[in-house]
Amino acid sequence: MMLEPADMNKVLWHSLPAEEVIRGLSVDTSSGLSLDEVKIRRERFGLNQITPKKGTPLWLRFLLQFHQPLVYILLAAVLTTLFLKELVEASVIFGVVLINAIVGFLQESKALKALEALSRSMTSSVSVLREGKHQNIASTELVPGDVVMIASGDKISADMRLIQCRDLQANESPLTGESVPVEKQTNPLDAKTVLADRLNMLYAATFVTYGRGKAVVVATGDNTEVGRISELITTAEDLETPLTIKIAHFSRYLLFVIMGLAAITFVIGVLRGQSFVEMFMAAVALAVGAIPEGLPAAVTITLAIGVARMAKRRAIIRKLPAVETLGSTGVICSDKTGTLTENQMTVQEIFSAGRSYQVSGVGYGFEGSIQEFSGKPGLITSSALKECLTAGLLCNDSRIVERQGIFQVEGDPTEAALIVSANKGRSLFLDGLPGFLRKDAIPFESEYQYMATFHILPDKEGVIYLKGSVEKIIAKCVNYLDENNNILPLDRSLVEHQAEIMAAKGLRVLAFARGAISAQKDRIDHGDITESLTFLGLQGMIDPPRKEAIEAVQRCHQAGILVKMITGDHVLTAKAIAGQLKLRNSLDANEDSSGDLLALSGSDLENMSDQELLESVGRVSVFARVTPEQKLRLVKALQSRGNIVAMTGDGVNDAPALKQANIGVAMGRTGTEVAKEAADMVLTDDNFASIEAAVEEGRCVFDNLRKFIVWTLPTNLGEALAIMVAIFGGFVLPVAPVQLLWINMTTALCLGMMLAFESKEPDLMQRPPRDPKLPIMTGELVWRTILVGVLLAMGVFGLFFYEKSKGLSIEEARTVAVSVLVMGELFYLFNCRSLSRSMFSLGVFSNLWLILGVLIMTGLQVLFIYAPAMNRFFHSAPISLYAWVRILLIGLLIYVIIEIEKYIRNRLLKGR
Repeated sequence: MMLEPADMNKVLWHSLPAEEVIRGLSVDTSSGLSLDEVKIRRERFGLNQITPKKGTPLWLRFLLQFHQPLVYILLAAVLTTLFLKELVEASVIFGVVLINAIVGFLQESKALKALEALSRSMTSSVSVLREGKHQNIASTELVPGDVVMIASGDKISADMRLIQCRDLQANESPLTGESVPVEKQTNPLDAKTVLADRLNMLYAATFVTYGRGKAVVVATGDNTEVGRISELITTAEDLETPLTIKIAHFSRYLLFVIMGLAAITFVIGVLRGQSFVEMFMAAVALAVGAIPEGLPAAVTITLAIGVARMAKRRAIIRKLPAVETLGSTGVICSDKTGTLTENQMTVQEIFSAGRSYQVSGVGYGFEGSIQEFSGKPGLITSSALKECLTAGLLCNDSRIVERQGIFQVEGDPTEAALIVSANKGRSLFLDGLPGFLRKDAIPFESEYQYMATFHILPDKEGVIYLKGSVEKIIAKCVNYLDENNNILPLDRSLVEHQAEIMAAKGLRVLAFARGAISAQKDRIDHGDITESLTFLGLQGMIDPPRKEAIEAVQRCHQAGILVKMITGDHVLTAKAIAGQLKLRNSLDANEDSSGDLLALSGSDLENMSDQELLESVGRVSVFARVTPEQKLRLVKALQSRGNIVAMTGDGVNDAPALKQANIGVAMGRTGTEVAKEAADMVLTDDNFASIEAAVEEGRCVFDNLRKFIVWTLPTNLGEALAIMVAIFGGFVLPVAPVQLLWINMTTALCLGMMLAFESKEPDLMQRPPRDPKLPIMTGELVWRTILVGVLLAMGVFGLFFYEKSKGLSIEEARTVAVSVLVMGELFYLFNCRSLSRSMFSLGVFSNLWLILGVLIMTGLQVLFIYAPAMNRFFHSAPISLYAWVRILLIGLLIYVIIEIEKYIRNRLLKGR
């Protein structure tokens, strides 16, 4: 009786004997399912594909771009300017809103496609046994109970239980994150065995690298492990970024303040006996003056510039707000393989004839050498070392090829490391690397734990070279080869002790041996592998950390960012790499004084309650052998502690956590499409150092955004104060509504936008991450905004009344008032190049865009004053040279006062 889909999901297939699995699935493995049974099961279980989920319609996604408080303010400005019959101004403001909406829509157009990529990742052809016949079918046609023939190179398209296998190895890195192919077997396992250690299972989205076998399908489509990851992706929350939260909060606050001031102005004016219509127009003018029309555009442009800068540093941003999120990141959860490490297995240590050697060089390039650990100078001439390298080179089915200047492996990464180590020991081979004729081989089998190759030596003698597990190889050795090519009795305990020392460093250790055989034989089998072999040595390898990643981790620590390793690899290996990277449990020197890195495995996490995890996650630096659910749980736990979390990943198993993280970072070279489409950022070089560079750019983006806000608000405040004082005092408005629009739109574009091009300040990566709870405007910046706003308002009224007292027309006096605001903003712009330093410390001409903007704004203001067409449109009038001198003096006075305020504040901070 076939189980129902809901019951199938509850069965721990890896814990059952193969015979019981076959009975449970009601299938005869000698003939497979009948076509009638296939049809019944397809109706019950559906096609073998991920069920697509409904997304947000395009039209709704576009409309949601307008669902922001700041945009509501701008739309209100459009309506008010239309009410004033100022069609040009209304069109300009609406154009700003529309452009922002279009940019945001396009940036999100590729988001949330992870499920489609998952479906594509499972599509391929597969060889099955049905009605006693072998046939190739589309992978989508598979049903539970199908008997599948497995061979090297096959992509696995459903979850399967192995029932037969020979030398079978599978690359499960897309699902588990483990870089080395996994050797498979058919025996039942403990029910609690974690996913990465289920050696009798094959999972969808993985692929076979070696060997062959037969398996029976136990789960298809949504019921596979990949299907479960699909569900995790859909349940991961789309979090708001710190910037969107701050801008939304700031916009709501600004909206209430502006509407409140406009209402107060209207009521007081009416109570003073002024015209209802006149006061309504004045209130509208105040609202128009106080609304920062350029803010949404400034946010978009500053983020876009950040995107361009990051692209130059090999980080591609898929979602604009992610740029700023990087700047507030407090924890980076990084995958190990390929991100923190080279993703190239490298032999680092060799033990032969009682001596230990260190191997220099990293990766699959042949640069490097072999030297004794003792540092003993001179050329190495050890016969034992030479034979150990020869065994690694010849007992090998892989090769290294160079494509476009990059060394690539065709075969097993472990074997590639042995090829490289032999090439680094070329000085031992006076006649060149050996290429002895290979007659036969015994492929690696998990039962025997070794591989053997049969060669004919130049003297026509036969030899067998072996490589395999230390335990199996030394059990077959009775002697060893010394440095002088002598055969001496083997001390197995010495070899075992050395292997333990190497393994403790996180190295994967292989043993090598040789044996004599008749050259007349054509083939070899396990009977030819006698118990009297000669031990040649050990080679210990690891996927080493990137040099630039080590430096980047230290820069992250200096910037107050904690780096945690989350990997599918083994705990010992992960801790060894973490130690070389100098990861820390805590940035607090007192808490991290022990120097012993704390690590948790997937099984540890499985036994932890949410509260226990919450308490532990902050002080543990390494998480190994973790499942997709656990990665997601770790990210949520870190976020619950108030951290802004960046998560890196490249496999299908990383996608849910990438989507849940505040910023997901996928690998561009090795990453799956699923991971890339769930991420906010893609690294084109798969390098952790690029994340650190992106964090630096993200901090610069937020700095520049805040500079723009600190620059633009005093202008709006000055305009609002000028209007309010005029109404409260019963004076004529010093600036007309249409002139306010001129000031806001031109200065924002020509002056404020240029702050987006400011370079990074020197201490940017010495600051701790920003607290997400802190507002954009701190107390000192609010004080500065009020100070500059009051100075601008005083300058406006002072010169407005002065010009009026000299008998100038209202148009001339208003033109002077407008120029005071424009020139005041222009001088204040130089103050805002740094919120705490003098612009001279940055370099007066270090931002040429800003100088260009100042020149353009000055030219536009001259046109505003002297061009007849502008005079008619904006009700402006030409002014005298003396008026210009007074205007510039007020602008200079504002600059000097703010620089003095900075100086005093810095002195007070240093004195604390």
